[in-house]
Amino acid sequence: MRRWTALALVAALALGLSACGSDTPSSGGAPSTTAGVPAHISTTPDGNITVYSGQHEQTVSQLVSAFEAKTGVKVKVRSDDEGSLAQQLLAEGSATPADVFYAENPPALNVLDAKGLLAPTAPSTLARVPSQFNPASGNWVGVSARAVALAYNTTQLQPSQLPDSILGLAKPEWKGKLGIAPGETDFQPIVTTIIRLEGRAAAEAWLKGIKANSKVYADNEALIAAVNRGEVATGIVDHYYWYRMRDEVGRSKVHTALHYFAPGDAGALTDVSGAGQTSSSKHPGSAQAFLAFLVSREGQQIIADSESYEYPLAKGVVSTKGLRPLADFGPSPMTIAQLGDGQQALQLLQQVGLL
Repeated sequence: MRRWTALALVAALALGLSACGSDTPSSGGAPSTTAGVPAHISTTPDGNITVYSGQHEQTVSQLVSAFEAKTGVKVKVRSDDEGSLAQQLLAEGSATPADVFYAENPPALNVLDAKGLLAPTAPSTLARVPSQFNPASGNWVGVSARAVALAYNTTQLQPSQLPDSILGLAKPEWKGKLGIAPGETDFQPIVTTIIRLEGRAAAEAWLKGIKANSKVYADNEALIAAVNRGEVATGIVDHYYWYRMRDEVGRSKVHTALHYFAPGDAGALTDVSGAGQTSSSKHPGSAQAFLAFLVSREGQQIIADSESYEYPLAKGVVSTKGLRPLADFGPSPMTIAQLGDGQQALQLLQQVGLL
């Protein structure tokens, strides 16, 4: 549970900073505007940079190599779980060596944003991505997306047997048929969405139901492998874990498929990975140039062609990996602002004993 432990510390430290008198508004509250963002922010490189990255190392390496070749800027990458990196940034404050924070999920970014540790992103960079994938503050930019799915073993279940709503997995008929990895940070936005759409009591009841029905796995890689070998019939995962498992075992040994929940359901969540410049960056021009590259056609094409199997977000770039089109999912049931910092979900997961 190392990933969630780190995120728990992020939430606790954020609350501690609030108690010390921070008056920075939370990203998870009422939507703010970008009226205070300067009309022009330089994206001209001005030195080498350090990136704290919680994203997939192979794809980040490709992005960094292409950026270095294009700009001449050298990039030092520190890779770790996003919760651990966000915790370190909160502790380091203005003394951090990081120029850019690149995260897998919005909550860690939202915590840092709320504490004033992220700087405004150049409007020209934000404009490359549809506005629903960017925070209202304009202090980080959405880079890629993934969809929540239910992986199921095709030798045990037929598509007609699968629920349209993720809430149905808490029903008694799913006892012993479900796998979950609640220690993964990917799981928290799902819980946040259920809290927002159905209320805290309903979310608690759902978590108790799936706890009773499920076998718990340490991470999504272990979960998708268990579904494929028939140890459990289904598992809640982000879509890309299935594709990576397919690459690992070979298509002839795949005994699973992906089921997507009905549009508008809490399980039909499109989650976003994003990046922002730290407010204390010593090389803001290079940091902004890196953010601009991530959502440029070249950077997004690297994501589209990569084996991270995520969805590029920039207009005009689509995945080349045979993914279901992102537009088919319809609007995500949650905005970036509504996903907030994940503290309510964390508390509820701890309360019911899933963490």
